[in-house]
Amino acid sequence: MQFEEMLAKYAELIVRSGINIQKGQVLCINAPISAAPLVRLAAKSAYGAGAAEVVVRWSDEALSRLKYDYAPLSRFEEVPEWFSAYNNGYAAEGAGFLSIDSADPDAFAGVDPKKPAAWVKAVHAVCKPFYDSLDLGKNRWCIAAAPSPAWAKKVFPGETEEKAVSLLWEAIFKAVRANTPDPAAAWEEHRRSFQQKIERLNTLQLDRLHYRNSLGTDLIIGMPENHLWAGGGAETTDGVYYFPNMPTEEIFASPDKDRADGIVYSALPLNYQGTLIDRFWLKFEKGRIVDFGAEKGYDTLKALIETDEGARHLGEAALIPTKSPISEMGILFYNTLFDENASCHFAIGKGFPECFRGGLESTEEELKARGMNDSAAHVDFMLGTPDLSITGYTKDGAEFPIFRNGNWAF
Repeated sequence: MQFEEMLAKYAELIVRSGINIQKGQVLCINAPISAAPLVRLAAKSAYGAGAAEVVVRWSDEALSRLKYDYAPLSRFEEVPEWFSAYNNGYAAEGAGFLSIDSADPDAFAGVDPKKPAAWVKAVHAVCKPFYDSLDLGKNRWCIAAAPSPAWAKKVFPGETEEKAVSLLWEAIFKAVRANTPDPAAAWEEHRRSFQQKIERLNTLQLDRLHYRNSLGTDLIIGMPENHLWAGGGAETTDGVYYFPNMPTEEIFASPDKDRADGIVYSALPLNYQGTLIDRFWLKFEKGRIVDFGAEKGYDTLKALIETDEGARHLGEAALIPTKSPISEMGILFYNTLFDENASCHFAIGKGFPECFRGGLESTEEELKARGMNDSAAHVDFMLGTPDLSITGYTKDGAEFPIFRNGNWAF
């Protein structure tokens, strides 16, 4: 297929299957100006599906970098009224939210990490109705990607800029199955492929999981009673199915925030707020990070962990075998949307209500009492390796191999 045809199929996929836009619904798109061709096609697809309006909020990393370099910290501790009105207002209206990621992994290298950390915390506070609407399954959302020249050159440093962008588009199309004859049908088949393992894990109702590998990871995490594993996609409270991440290869759950003991080492670099954190480790005691280190990006990691108390606890445990499509590409994307789908990962920060039986109908206090973590942050980091072993244990001590040598053991 020609590139233009493939791009149109991709736009159609993220709007019709990702967000699953409904007739009369507003679609809000957040995207960098470099992704304008994809955004226009997504808007056309949304209007074709009956969207009432498509609203686009553009961003530019060069301008954001200037603000980080020159604006005082106080400007990141304050959120303009229009920003919270935009997010909270459209969420209340039932809008769908599509984010296009094209981030340069080095865009904010050297920035004072206190500034992005302050912004994340401030936004989470004033946009709580918006975040609650996403977390509790009221609004649909989707994150997809489009190459920027800087990102492409980071992934393919030996190529010309034009060639690097072309190669990254090719990898993205493959990762999201846009290169298949019927991408929507391919995603429905992908969705069904998760069900057997999800049902098996939910039936086991494991009490804890023990992670070990040759990097030095030796960590036991506890699982809440009546927890649920999920994967492939999600369903809003009005019964509409959608795919929040394109691509996705993970099966995930929210561990008990107070039950993690041991140490975990990163397997891949983490791009957080435009800064790379690499070769880092976290030590947990009774669910809480009590020590950490990093060969690169230590100050950014420190600022992340200090976002709030919840950022010192785990909110997600995700299982992805090394024999997965993205992993087998052998590409380090320097982008969590892709790299997290090539490796088992944890997330520090907020957990998922959908990972508890009846969680979407529960209050925050009820979910916290059941062991779900709450935080302004939710940041995935990769720990999966080809020799990763994960063993599950039930409350009565029965042992079940979950992963052996980086892949499913059942």
